[in-house]
Amino acid sequence: MPNHELTKPYGIIRWMLVRNFQHTEAECAYTLFVIATFWVTEALPLSVTALLPALMFPLFGIMPSKKVASAYFKDFHLLLIGVICLATSIEKWNLHKRIALRMVMMVGVNPAWLTLGFMSSTAFLSMWLSNTSTAAMVMPIVEAVAQQLINAEAEVEATQMTCFSGSINHGLEIDECVNEQETNEKEEKTKPVPGQSNDAGKISSKIELEKNTVTGIKYRTKRDHMMCKLMSLCITYSSTIGGLTTITGTSTNLIFTEHFNMRYPECRCINFGSWFLLSFPAAIIILLLSWIWLQWLFLGFNFNMFKCGKTKTVKEKASAEVIKQEYKKLGPMRPQEIVTLVLFIVMALLWFSRDPGFVSGWSALFSEYPGFATDSTVALLIGLLFFLIPAKKLTKTTPTGEIVAFDYSPLITWKEFQSVMPWDIAILVGGGFALADGCEESGLSKWIGSKLSPLGSLPVWVIILISSLLVTSLTEVASNPATITLLLPILSPLAEAIHVNPLYILIPSTLCTSFAFLLPVANPSNAVVFSYGHLSVMDMVKAGLGINIVGVAVVMLGVFTWMVPMFDLNTYPSWAPAISNGTMP
Repeated sequence: MPNHELTKPYGIIRWMLVRNFQHTEAECAYTLFVIATFWVTEALPLSVTALLPALMFPLFGIMPSKKVASAYFKDFHLLLIGVICLATSIEKWNLHKRIALRMVMMVGVNPAWLTLGFMSSTAFLSMWLSNTSTAAMVMPIVEAVAQQLINAEAEVEATQMTCFSGSINHGLEIDECVNEQETNEKEEKTKPVPGQSNDAGKISSKIELEKNTVTGIKYRTKRDHMMCKLMSLCITYSSTIGGLTTITGTSTNLIFTEHFNMRYPECRCINFGSWFLLSFPAAIIILLLSWIWLQWLFLGFNFNMFKCGKTKTVKEKASAEVIKQEYKKLGPMRPQEIVTLVLFIVMALLWFSRDPGFVSGWSALFSEYPGFATDSTVALLIGLLFFLIPAKKLTKTTPTGEIVAFDYSPLITWKEFQSVMPWDIAILVGGGFALADGCEESGLSKWIGSKLSPLGSLPVWVIILISSLLVTSLTEVASNPATITLLLPILSPLAEAIHVNPLYILIPSTLCTSFAFLLPVANPSNAVVFSYGHLSVMDMVKAGLGINIVGVAVVMLGVFTWMVPMFDLNTYPSWAPAISNGTMP
């Protein structure tokens, strides 16, 4: 090896790998190391780093260029295109905002229930939209409600101060003032009483001054600040939790599904319906426990706050009015929204009914071609309809003054689709598939499996816990897609080497990859809510640590209870490769 290469860290590492591996295994391990380093440090954009296998594998003799290129576009990408067509139409016609506001109106405006309403609506939307776009859409609504709550309480206290300073019978006057305010909110402003001191008016002005003259977000009390923190965090966490429930909810679920179906094509056990059944109970439990944890952490735990049917306070009336006004601004449901909603429901039903498992699905109608129709087939069918169904007529005025229709505009246009389509994620996922293929072709996956086989002496639950904690920690400093793409080619051979059902390790690891709750930079949706200025990094760390613990615990509970009979996890399946004695310890 030339001396000048030894001065380069990557050259030294490559030289060490070549000494300890077969040639192709060493070259693939070196490529994996370089890509992992770039993904973790983000020295290059993630999608640019994902192109390195297409450059390095042909040069190192691992895979020919044509074969590497074919890995960059899979069934996953067709599924993603169809889903983005749906998401584009939902966002264009404001259907997502209508759904969110309607769900919040249903649960009421008690602070605890209001928070749960926002979490539920955000989680539901993130099942179909990206976590980031969901958080970005809901946060302005949450911010308006939070500020209205603060303003309403300030006006109540200002009115009470007027009553104290302007009357001898304080208790009676306070009751009268508050009652008058609750019956007519337009008369909530402070007025000095004739013949008395104007101290209350000065105090009221002071309150307004403290709210508006200082740069940034201002809070009257510590409780107001805690409320803003709570409502901000509930949005980002619920957008992540909701994404767990569907294959299309997060990119990590999509990456896992495609990797699993490519590595174990005979399984055919992971589809939209089966994934929903395994993840939905876990998501519901995590969402409810997260709600309770955040309530306790920021507002304290009080059973009275969960009571329904209580008389609404002025703050609750104010927040209800904000939500109602926001909903009224949307106007009546337009035909474009109705068509989008119908297509959305049809897509979900077709996904669930394709191959539900407990009964024959519609895919049985094509029994001559088993396995040909997948979830991407449904997504493409519905996605194409968004470009075909007219949304509105395009008209023009003729020289005679007559208005005639000359064309129509579809529900979405190609330009609108392109503005939403995450091409960086598409390339990143393709790079992951190419990396996995390279590990298989070079024999690196088998080598890793043979070296990890001594872990078979550990209890299975310990291995699952270690892998879950590993991905949960790594995903805080690396992107979720990069984390799962990097670890799937390692965890799959590990499961095979210790003769454990691969789903036993891959499902909890995939779910835990989404638990990026600790830092603003760990998740784009975290950054969205952090930008509103209510939170500090320590707020997010304290809250996120609790959610991480809850998430891992619930996933561990699920993988040893309801998920076991779904996939017969206690048995090493026939669709997984048989392990020869040479690779076992």
